[in-house]
Amino acid sequence: MKPTKYIFAAALFCSLCLPLQAKLNVVATLPDFASIAQEIGGDKIDITALAKATEDPHFVDARPSFVVKLREADVLIDGGAELEIGWLPPLLQNARNPKIEVGKPGRVQAFEGIRLMNVPANVTRAAGDVHAMGNPHFAVDPIIAKAIAQHIATAFAAVDPPNAAAYQANYKTFEATINAKLQEWGAKLFAGQRSEPGRLSRFVGLFRAPLRIQHRYFSRAEAGHPAFTFAPDRSDCADEGAKIKVILVEPFHDRRIAEKVASATGAKVVDFAQFPGGLPGTDTYVKLIDTLVSRLAAALK
Repeated sequence: MKPTKYIFAAALFCSLCLPLQAKLNVVATLPDFASIAQEIGGDKIDITALAKATEDPHFVDARPSFVVKLREADVLIDGGAELEIGWLPPLLQNARNPKIEVGKPGRVQAFEGIRLMNVPANVTRAAGDVHAMGNPHFAVDPIIAKAIAQHIATAFAAVDPPNAAAYQANYKTFEATINAKLQEWGAKLFAGQRSEPGRLSRFVGLFRAPLRIQHRYFSRAEAGHPAFTFAPDRSDCADEGAKIKVILVEPFHDRRIAEKVASATGAKVVDFAQFPGGLPGTDTYVKLIDTLVSRLAAALK
């Protein structure tokens, strides 16, 4: 073998011995955070969502496999506003991963910098399961989703500096996509309302007290209009002058109850979801908001 061939063979052997650059191992507590993280991380991360898109995020089954995922994580993304307080802390205690402790570069708490709605003035046991920090279901607001995406891009860049430019570019793409969609979503959602200015369209969400106003974040972003209010229970259906048009039902709620209320009020039942994947054809965050807007707009016609 000629010397040049020896050199080539040696170089090829060495290149095969070099390890491939490992992807960031990212764990998100909820599917919405996971979906946004995937947009930012692209092919440079492996992402795991602990909660399923169709389950109540307050009551996630904390499986032993979650401890393993958290132990191996480079980055953890959680809400930080007590939504996961019933199941995440013991998992973290068992995982013993210093990289994802609060305050470390590998920990993203999505609520940072976000003004939460419905912060209770007083928190007592009599009020039941109330989130002292405010409504933690904020990611359904696309404007807030942009802020979450920025948090994630910053964290990824800190943990993985060689790919910082890629994460920032992906964030800019996500931001531009949301900005382009906001006007479209608002126009579609209110297309059927313009003929009756000033009329309030009321929605009933059939869920427990901590969840009952979660979709106000959604309506605030898409509507930009005070016409959207959410009644917490069936008693509101009997309010004099209340015109109940839509009943929102999450995948983990009993749809039969909503149908009974709808039959008594003439309202329409709309299957809703706060997480990508919770409804057919909503595997990304933007597709989820597209679907929610389309379903709500159709129900309002």
